[in-house]
Amino acid sequence: MVSSDQRRRQLAREKFERQQQRREEARRRTRRLTAIIASTVAVVAVIGVGSYVFIDGDDSKDSADAAASASPSPSPSASESSEPEPEMTIDKKADYTMALATSQGDIAIEMDAAKTPHTTNSFKALADKKYFDGTKCHRLTTEGIFVLQCGDPKGDGTGGPGYTIPDENLTSLGKAGDDGAVTYPAGTVAMANTGQPGTGGSQFFLVYKDTKLPPSYTPFGTMDDAGLKAVQKVAQAGVADGASDGAPKKTVTVEKVTVDKA
Repeated sequence: MVSSDQRRRQLAREKFERQQQRREEARRRTRRLTAIIASTVAVVAVIGVGSYVFIDGDDSKDSADAAASASPSPSPSASESSEPEPEMTIDKKADYTMALATSQGDIAIEMDAAKTPHTTNSFKALADKKYFDGTKCHRLTTEGIFVLQCGDPKGDGTGGPGYTIPDENLTSLGKAGDDGAVTYPAGTVAMANTGQPGTGGSQFFLVYKDTKLPPSYTPFGTMDDAGLKAVQKVAQAGVADGASDGAPKKTVTVEKVTVDKA
């Protein structure tokens, strides 16, 4: 017999996965439109002066629909990544710490480089380029799933570094139950993705309360106690529009990120 609490969590997970898929589809429509425009401009450049480009009503509608659908979503799919993954430069046997200086407090994350070398290496490369500095944590969920999502330079859930990294460490949280989920304990830091394998980019989520999700999101680190408390305070303030999923009411700006050997 499934309890009402279990059923609520299951519905929240299913909603989370549907949202991921819808947002990925919206992002793909936007990318297709951008590609069409780019190819049209290229043709005009070849033809020379005197040619004009017209975008008909259908293309305009696609653009509007994509913009209206855009909301927190993970990084580009593997088929759409345009850049190579950063060259491996970390010491896989060393311990690393990712430090987030945010407008709501400092968050230190102990990274599991031995089990998540690609993820750790990617964050190191991005942090060294100041990729995350000045970005906002764009998504907070407060019902069924309890996470704060960050790492998007666009701040709307559609951004990424232009490349993807493989999933790692997916069995570390145990075997999925009958509901297809495992528990991501409070304090866990994991990669966001499109719901498809190998689609992680730069977006990640901070778990502030035990959360059940499918074991398909790379868990690569653990927050320190001070960092967990900082995220929990953000969660207590709720979502900006009073819903259970959206931008946090307390704006979280990531001021600086560093990744160094512990």
